[in-house]
Amino acid sequence: MIIMSKEKAKLEGNNVRKIREGLLMSKAELARRAGVSVLTIDRVEKGMACRMDTKRKIILSLGLQLSDRDKVFQKDA
Repeated sequence: MIIMSKEKAKLEGNNVRKIREGLLMSKAELARRAGVSVLTIDRVEKGMACRMDTKRKIILSLGLQLSDRDKVFQKDA
């Protein structure tokens, strides 16, 4: 059984996995290109919150422009 802490992680919808798989790119390759850990990519793909800088690195590493951010990450509510 997994015990959740009192602070639950904020979940954010995104298309990182869909885009990455569409590019036939592994999590490890995306992590290497973005300069982050594979664990970070895994967490982002599961919808956990991440820093703006991490989002920027992921967007650019997917070969997209920063103006495409809404295609990758949903707008904050």
